[in-house]
Amino acid sequence: MNMPGPLEIVVILLVVLLLFGAKRLPEIGKALGEGIREFKKSMRGETEDPSKDKDKTETP
Repeated sequence: MNMPGPLEIVVILLVVLLLFGAKRLPEIGKALGEGIREFKKSMRGETEDPSKDKDKTETP
């Protein structure tokens, strides 16, 4: 499958802009970025539980 060219990307961005509006695009981008970040953390096996992180950093 071929990657979309510059013209196709511009058309997709225009359709997204028309569907969601200019005010919602930063919110959507932020949510998408956070989702990708969380996915990468889970793939690396990192945890978000503070008690588990605390146990790793403290030495008895």
